[in-house]
Amino acid sequence: MKETAELFKILSVDKRIEIIELLKKEPMSVNAIAVILGVTQSAVSQHLRVLKSAGLVRDERQGYWIFYSLNREVLESCRQRLNRVCTCGCGGGEKKCK
Repeated sequence: MKETAELFKILSVDKRIEIIELLKKEPMSVNAIAVILGVTQSAVSQHLRVLKSAGLVRDERQGYWIFYSLNREVLESCRQRLNRVCTCGCGGGEKKCK
């Protein structure tokens, strides 16, 4: 249960959700994320540090650049955990929560 609470705490910041949404499309550098979100590189780096420590994102060095991508296995595990919290009966499927 503590693990689920920590996940909610990590995902309670809008910019972190926005970063996850961006990384669903493709791996990106801190610079690219900062430009799209309109925030500083420092702010993006701090959010990525938190997401990485939770295992939600990975990083890969390519020359001088570091590209961040989603750790889809961990994200899927989190989705399943969050679905167990949902009590509306939707199961995370096509039915919408009310």
